[in-house]
Amino acid sequence: MARVRYVGPEPVTVPELGDRRIEPDELVEVPDARYEGYVCQPGTWEAVEDPRLVEATAKKTTAVKSAATREV
Repeated sequence: MARVRYVGPEPVTVPELGDRRIEPDELVEVPDARYEGYVCQPGTWEAVEDPRLVEATAKKTTAVKSAATREV
């Protein structure tokens, strides 16, 4: 799941998130596949955790751990 911050001025209800009420400055987890649909609205949503970057970092961390394990 990706994370975004709601930066709008008033609370909103988001049907895609099960009609959840979102407050200003609240962090929200959204499906990775819908991440772009939120962050393309910079006046309403702010990127917090891009799923592509998290996945790339996880792969690098795993590779480094694997290399360190082999060296021991």
